[in-house]
Amino acid sequence: VQLQASGGGLVQAGGSLRLTCAASGSTFSIDEMGWFRQTPGKQRELVASITRGRSTNYADSVKGRFTISRDNAKNAVYLLMNSLKPEDTAVYYCAVQRVGDRGYFDWGPGTLVTVSS
Repeated sequence: VQLQASGGGLVQAGGSLRLTCAASGSTFSIDEMGWFRQTPGKQRELVASITRGRSTNYADSVKGRFTISRDNAKNAVYLLMNSLKPEDTAVYYCAVQRVGDRGYFDWGPGTLVTVSS
């Protein structure tokens, strides 16, 4: 599975961004889709995930502000980020978990989100 994320950029605190990740290749094998983020010196962390049945999971730090969604027909996953804070600044990665796998093994190249104060 190949993943390509887009939608990152520079935004002021309190603003919004929408990230998009398009999957191609063996998309029939995709089960769960997720967004992760990483800042220098820190481990990559899960931001949000969504199953094929659209059950969602969020990091506590983004609950109520971020919304993950997916379009199975388009093999795409989205992350709507509202009320952005400077601490949301990071490189955001989309990833997928294939049916039968116990983890995310397919990753996109990442897109930078910068939130200015």
